[in-house]
Amino acid sequence: MPRKIPMRRCVATGEQLPKKELLRIVRTPEGIPAVDPTGKANGRGAYLKKDPEAVEKARKSGILAKALEISIPEEFWDEVRKAVK
Repeated sequence: MPRKIPMRRCVATGEQLPKKELLRIVRTPEGIPAVDPTGKANGRGAYLKKDPEAVEKARKSGILAKALEISIPEEFWDEVRKAVK
């Protein structure tokens, strides 16, 4: 029997994608946003498609801040862009 592929929804595009194609951004227990390359970090997570357009869309619309319930500093987006490339 084939293994089930875990699917997650991108907060920016609304697309349902395999977890491996998405970048997990997590709100740490301290309330700081962090890129979570392992997908296992503690905290509230939101997924973004590994696509510069999706990252820009999330940045402009503020949807990631809403999903994580924190404000996201501008310099954090540079970290996200690096992780996406």
